[in-house]
Amino acid sequence: MKSLSRTHWAARTAYALRIAALVSITVFSHAPAQAQSELAQRAPAPNRTAGNVARDGFRHPVETLEFFGVKDNSTVVEILPGSGGYYMEILAPYLKDKGRYIAADRDGAAPPQYLADHRKLLARLEAEPALYEKVVVTQFNADLHEIAPPGSADIVLTFRNLHNWVERNEIEGALRAFNKALKPGGVLGVVDHRGRTDLSQEAQMKTGYVRQDFATALIEKAGFKLVGVSEVNANPKDTKDHPEGVWTLPPTYRLKDKDRAKYAAVGESDRFTLKFVKQ
Repeated sequence: MKSLSRTHWAARTAYALRIAALVSITVFSHAPAQAQSELAQRAPAPNRTAGNVARDGFRHPVETLEFFGVKDNSTVVEILPGSGGYYMEILAPYLKDKGRYIAADRDGAAPPQYLADHRKLLARLEAEPALYEKVVVTQFNADLHEIAPPGSADIVLTFRNLHNWVERNEIEGALRAFNKALKPGGVLGVVDHRGRTDLSQEAQMKTGYVRQDFATALIEKAGFKLVGVSEVNANPKDTKDHPEGVWTLPPTYRLKDKDRAKYAAVGESDRFTLKFVKQ
């Protein structure tokens, strides 16, 4: 039998290594997926309303909450959850045993429509004690109230509220309330409609959009540090030039049936998702 030359041995060895690499990649790619997190299991839970579940494709609740670092033993304050309770439906049951969910909602100075919604929230909590009996409700109105005992919260969350507070000159007070409630190193999680960079914030204030750089500067000035940015709630289809601002898009559809299919195809707004820590 002829002996193989060094060249042939080298070629055969290289071939064998390539095959081994391919096999290992194939095995890895077919490995069973990791078990779902408890948060992920909560997302399609039967306690959630069908309308809220239908929005998950745009709001990505599991990925968003995990990005903000929510754990089952966290003390979480959600600002203005309202009776719709999109995140409350997930967070309150998840935090019930080991953590705490605080709903910082309207105070008595709120306009009538908001007070009516606040009463609906309270009625809902009372009607579903198995899910919500441990929910703590506090008042929120800029920094007029303590939204939680000082230095007690692990995480404060606000979803699509910044534009309102900026327009009403309430943003600095709101940020003071968040800072006061959070522990040192606590997380402020912010999601809002991302504004255009070719327009000033003032020029697009009435549209509901907020420039990401503008929001970051405001929040950092209030004693927070930006530590993470996620694009999980981005929507590149949103051109941000709609006739009724962000409310042209779903779920509001302010134009009602006019061009509804067009705006349904766009989907919900492009949103930034920012994670800050208290300094």
